[in-house]
Amino acid sequence: MAVPAERFAFPLSDTVRSVLCLVLVSICSTLNAGEPTRLVPLIFDTDIGNDVDDVLALGMIHSLEARGDCKLVAVTITKDNPLAASFTDAVNTFYGKGEIPIGICRSGVTPATGKFLGLATKKDNGQLRYPHDLKDAKSIPDAVTVLRRALADAKDGSVVIAQVGFSTNLANLLKSPGDKISSLAGKELVEKKVKLLSIMAGAFTKIPSKGKMVDHREYNIVKDIPSAKTLAAEWPTPVVWSGFEIGLSAAYPHESIEEDYNYTLHHPLAEAYILYNPPPHDRPTWDLTSVLYAVFPHRGYFDLSDSGDVSVKDNGLTTFKKSDQGRHRYLKLNDLQRKRLVEALVQLSSQPPAN
Repeated sequence: MAVPAERFAFPLSDTVRSVLCLVLVSICSTLNAGEPTRLVPLIFDTDIGNDVDDVLALGMIHSLEARGDCKLVAVTITKDNPLAASFTDAVNTFYGKGEIPIGICRSGVTPATGKFLGLATKKDNGQLRYPHDLKDAKSIPDAVTVLRRALADAKDGSVVIAQVGFSTNLANLLKSPGDKISSLAGKELVEKKVKLLSIMAGAFTKIPSKGKMVDHREYNIVKDIPSAKTLAAEWPTPVVWSGFEIGLSAAYPHESIEEDYNYTLHHPLAEAYILYNPPPHDRPTWDLTSVLYAVFPHRGYFDLSDSGDVSVKDNGLTTFKKSDQGRHRYLKLNDLQRKRLVEALVQLSSQPPAN
């Protein structure tokens, strides 16, 4: 026979109520301790135009923002070609975010147009296929200026940076003096405002090549070794590296390019992919992995190495030395995580714009 609940009711004093409330608050705080604040302020630093994984990663960011998980506050570019900024603006506009600040460097590194940046000027019936308003190279601000503004406007300890190109812009940021944007020099501004740097660069395991395992000097490092050395030695906040081996082992399935982007006649991500290396090519997901970790470090898509220090040799080789006081760690990936990772990357990259 059921016992009426009223038989177990008893009056609670104000003191008991207060204690119970404090206990509940404590439990909720403990449960949420590992989850970062949603709407992560995110800066995307990219060499977009040199490979297509940058483009897929940018599409991912817009999907994550539409879901309420991050806020793209700026894009800075380390490929020295003005069409890189125009194409980025076109992609941002496609996702309804054409107002996002974009900054460029003038380093002379990888100035070629590449295979797909020309989509920024592609016209159909006299109209831009992908509308955008960032067309005049002279009007595009310097990347360091854009970075300093984004950081100065942010809450302390809140910003996450996903660097998926060369280290040029961030190394220059570290060297920047105080100015009218902020009285803080670059390194102090980073230390005050940045929570995490998630970087696609380097390699932390040997890579198969011609039937043997070899050390790999990764592209994002070797194209600007001095800046990579500066960043590895001087960046003052935690850094998590996604090495070459991570994206290499988790290729983007070409079937998605052929089937998942057909909700619109023209899609900049799919068209860029096809122009760069058409299906049935499965492109490694290097840059996408750093973006996913930047926004979702707590969701178990990856494991992490022990703490330590990454250094860059004069020939561009990256090495890792374990240290309890080190600020650096690198991503690790097992077979079960890999399957879940690829599914997440496909779904986020191919999600239709919210507008």
